[in-house]
Amino acid sequence: LRGALNSFLYSLPDETMKIFLQRYWYMSSVKEIAEEFDVSQSKVKITLHRTRNALKIYLEKEGIIV
Repeated sequence: LRGALNSFLYSLPDETMKIFLQRYWYMSSVKEIAEEFDVSQSKVKITLHRTRNALKIYLEKEGIIV
């Protein structure tokens, strides 16, 4: 699982990976992330939603059922 997750993260665009890690590794709020990256909270939410969906599909292709 760790290897699959790392491969997925490194395949993401740099900003997307950083937003995802800020939220789910460092537990930053959407507001904090938006301020740090100078983007709207809506953009952060959409990015996180799309990234979670892409991660689910990636893990299923790797044979990891979520």
